[in-house]
Amino acid sequence: MKLGIVGLPNVGKSTLFNSLTKAGAESANYPFCTIDPNVGVVAVPDERLRLLTELYHSAKTTPAVIEFVDIAGLVKGASKGEGLGNQFLANIREVDAVVHVVRCFEDSNVIHVDGSVDPVRDIETINLELIFSDLEILERRIAKTARAARNDKTQAKELQLLEKLKAHLEAEKLAITYEPADEDEAAWLSQYNLLTAKPVIFAANVAEDDLADDGASNAHVRAVRDYAASSGSEAFVICAQIEQEIAELDDDEKQMFLEDLGLKASGLEKLISASYSLLGLLSFLTAGETETRAWTIRKGTKAPQAAGKIHSDFERGFIRAEVVNYRNLLDCGSYAAAKEKGLVRLEGKDYVVQDGDVILFRFNV
Repeated sequence: MKLGIVGLPNVGKSTLFNSLTKAGAESANYPFCTIDPNVGVVAVPDERLRLLTELYHSAKTTPAVIEFVDIAGLVKGASKGEGLGNQFLANIREVDAVVHVVRCFEDSNVIHVDGSVDPVRDIETINLELIFSDLEILERRIAKTARAARNDKTQAKELQLLEKLKAHLEAEKLAITYEPADEDEAAWLSQYNLLTAKPVIFAANVAEDDLADDGASNAHVRAVRDYAASSGSEAFVICAQIEQEIAELDDDEKQMFLEDLGLKASGLEKLISASYSLLGLLSFLTAGETETRAWTIRKGTKAPQAAGKIHSDFERGFIRAEVVNYRNLLDCGSYAAAKEKGLVRLEGKDYVVQDGDVILFRFNV
């Protein structure tokens, strides 16, 4: 999974990126500090992996990973050359979802580019810049398709879609709200990699005092949550400064620190949960003496396609899947004991993989 982080300058975007990835992206109290796209890969915290590794005495543990891409802060007019953000938007065209960091804290020592804290205004500023960036993509595609459309019915149909999409964006509507007329339109739309077609997770960045009640008493956070609910997006509360402190601690210290703050989960865990929910993802597991590993797939994926995540030969020569729920496996103490109790199931090609399944694939090529 790949997530792109966007936001205005000085909203805590790079501080959050640093804390999530420990990659050390430069952050400072002035705009345009991040002038190169920063990329960091983060392991998805998963207690199930640790427990299964202990059960099997696995030589290696491989978690699922998320790749974060952080770009320079966007400002009003970025698409017309203002600031530095627009030139880096291409770096997040390939992401699965956009994490939009929104400032929800008041602090006279941290400059806001528009002079005041107003999350909905800030969200709409960024949306507009993403729309302008997408319009550039569409205009180039229209010019190219128009030439071919004269003698090709398929190209003529695509040109109609491009014109409709352009009008949709010019009305300041995001591409994700466009309803494709048929499968052809849906397929073309997915090829364009439009930024406004990507699902969005809003990270409401608050001061430490607002963490305990998860931002419930913060009017700015309420505004972000209302906006997210109205647009079919996810939203969660984070304090980038606290996340930076958490990032420096080992696992035991981290747990104590979170408990002292009255928190059940770190910002990273909340972000991962929101990402999996928004994108409809789950993890199945493989376990053994050699390696215990988590694999990320979309909900609804059937056993052969899940096997293909491991290796194309597994999907091509799929025979069956031996499946046991990780909790049952741990409770029984061994795979043999789980099998003896009838908790290991033999599943065929139509089995839909569930979160927490521990699977052994049988195949022949």
